[in-house]
Amino acid sequence: MTFKSLLYDENILGRSLKRIAHEILENTENPAQLCLIGIKTRGVPMAKRLSDFIFKIEGVRVPVGILDITLYRDDITAAKDPVVSESHIDFSIEGKDVILIDDVIFTGRTSRAALDALVDFGRPAKIKLAALVDRGHRELPIRPDFVGKNIPTSKTEIVRVSLTETDGKDAIELFER
Repeated sequence: MTFKSLLYDENILGRSLKRIAHEILENTENPAQLCLIGIKTRGVPMAKRLSDFIFKIEGVRVPVGILDITLYRDDITAAKDPVVSESHIDFSIEGKDVILIDDVIFTGRTSRAALDALVDFGRPAKIKLAALVDRGHRELPIRPDFVGKNIPTSKTEIVRVSLTETDGKDAIELFER
């Protein structure tokens, strides 16, 4: 894998998340009905940051859950020993407005798996999708409701989101396979 360019630094990444938080609030009738579900791995710290921004903006603490979609993926047979960790949603999503959070949307398969996994926890009133990066190339009819940046890529390129909580830095970088 060859590094091509730095697309976002920590300042731009932070501004994008703050803007997504504002957009979520603008499209929500009652912030007390919201809950954020981060898709493992990088969706989790993103969801926590969005919850913090929403609290600073609106004064409402939005609960954050963790969703592991490993067993819901349609490519699980390709992985020899899939690593399954635990989902952690310690609040009811029944009748709530759920925002699924992911770092990058590409084919839509991760989002589909997340939808399948989420229904095991209840029936929300609404489910919306937020992604920091939308790189196109969808294989399923899924699109995010909230996007930090649309970054058109070739199929041989890789967009890597790094977050301080998981990677020691905040950046979005482009690589060539």
